[in-house]
Amino acid sequence: MSVEGSPTITVDGTGLRVVVVAGRWHDEITNGLIAGAVRVLEASGAEFSIVRVPGSFELPVACKVALENGADAVVALGVIIRGGTPHFEYVSSAATDGLTRVALDAGKPVGFGVLTLDDEQQGLDRAGLPGSKEDKGEEAATAALETARVLADLAR
Repeated sequence: MSVEGSPTITVDGTGLRVVVVAGRWHDEITNGLIAGAVRVLEASGAEFSIVRVPGSFELPVACKVALENGADAVVALGVIIRGGTPHFEYVSSAATDGLTRVALDAGKPVGFGVLTLDDEQQGLDRAGLPGSKEDKGEEAATAALETARVLADLAR
């Protein structure tokens, strides 16, 4: 996704409980994603916590448990960098399909901040770090908050 044309969204997160679930691979990129999500959540007034899991493959189950235990939304953050084996495709597919299933089964938002990259530079460009072109952590948190508000409106 290009930053060009992206909307400016400010969401009131007051009263929402959000869990940020982040993998531990590729610390510099992941920490940038977390920082972007935290900036949005703090500015919104949402209550939030951060949990870390081993990698992107583990994101769906941790997000599922967070939603089952009272979170109104989760923000899933991970980094998967293509290598020379099919591992990239398996993990990318499992994380994406798993997070989609979690959102649909729970009926609650999952902010998708899993970067699937050809190389580390692509991640650095998207991590919201100084010099980055995009902030995918910020985008994922904003999407989770906005969707939580939309779903609450639809439920009335």
